Amino acid sequence: MPRLSCLLARAGCALLFSLLACAATAAPRIGVMTMQPGQVFFERFGHDAIVVADPDSGQATSYNFGFFDPDEPDFMGRFIDGKMLYYLVALPVQQDLESYRAEGRGVSIQWLDLTAPQAQALADALALRARPENARYPYDYFTNNCATQVRDALDAALGGTLKKQLAGRSRGNTYRSESVRLASPAWWMWIGFDLGFGPYADQQLSRWEESFVPMRLAEALAEVDNTQGRPLVQQTQQLLPHRIAPEPPETARRWWPWLLAGMGIALALVWIGARRRRVVAAVALLFWIVCTLAGALMLFIWFGTSHIAGWANRNLLLLDPLCVLLLPAAVRALRGRTLKAWSRWLLRGVAALALLCCTGSRSTCRPTWPGSRCWCRCIWRLHTYSPCSAACRADHRG
Repeated sequence: MPRLSCLLARAGCALLFSLLACAATAAPRIGVMTMQPGQVFFERFGHDAIVVADPDSGQATSYNFGFFDPDEPDFMGRFIDGKMLYYLVALPVQQDLESYRAEGRGVSIQWLDLTAPQAQALADALALRARPENARYPYDYFTNNCATQVRDALDAALGGTLKKQLAGRSRGNTYRSESVRLASPAWWMWIGFDLGFGPYADQQLSRWEESFVPMRLAEALAEVDNTQGRPLVQQTQQLLPHRIAPEPPETARRWWPWLLAGMGIALALVWIGARRRRVVAAVALLFWIVCTLAGALMLFIWFGTSHIAGWANRNLLLLDPLCVLLLPAAVRALRGRTLKAWSRWLLRGVAALALLCCTGSRSTCRPTWPGSRCWCRCIWRLHTYSPCSAACRADHRG
């Protein structure tokens, strides 16, 4: 009997230690928190973070890759050069939600179905990354931003399963199309993207690459499986309602308003040029100043920065920096003087380059959205050609 009591006592102790060990090693719960776009220009693309919920303490920590320090040395120089440093910050979820609640931005969380080892490995990796000596990373708007950091961390925890399911699929979106869509509520922003991007922004993206947009990543996570073949997203929970304008939908961009605008401007300039030469010269002067400044900026982005999305921009043929040489001709025309022969040849050359871009193949002029190509073929071509031709015709008459 004493022996039986001893065995029972040992068995009870073993069971207790086993339960304590299981409790001590209980895996955290992992979620991906997605924030909807805001109204400020740097909020247009949305945001996301990884949430790690501790089953013991009940505390949920947000691992947010979207922080930067504007007071750090040479911040502005790095921003201009495209070599910004962002860093990962670990903070309580409720603290992270405060600003989004105040801005009226919706926030949802997708709780993921990970194995215990996967969840623990991800939590440990994030805790290590959040240390001050490891937190910084070189930021890139398309390939290394807050969403791609979340995506890559999840893929590492899943052993590459996420990338395998997304890399071979595409919806035909591009960096340009996604950027212009999300920036569409701010006209100056989407025009800047459309004119400032080069061929790099027109490559078709896989679902993996498309996940640089946080909302696209959330869509992708809802469609893939975990390593056991079950849906990766176990539950989706709405944390904050969205009280401001929603994310812009995917819609075809209308080209005909640009066509009509371009034709109208061209006809107006030709008609005015036949009657008031100095008015056309004033329009040409203003437009050539814009071309000079915009073209100089495009050249600086290409040769002086690391913003690869703006390299080799074909819009240089439309907003031609050579227009700086035409400014004296415009001033001369404003004063009623005859244009010199070299000015006429330069006028024709600038117009020919614009025409080459507008009528060339995609390898010559790469904007792929219908609105963008119509912008090129109509507005900018007519802006360039009409003032030149009208000024030349007026000069021949005078």
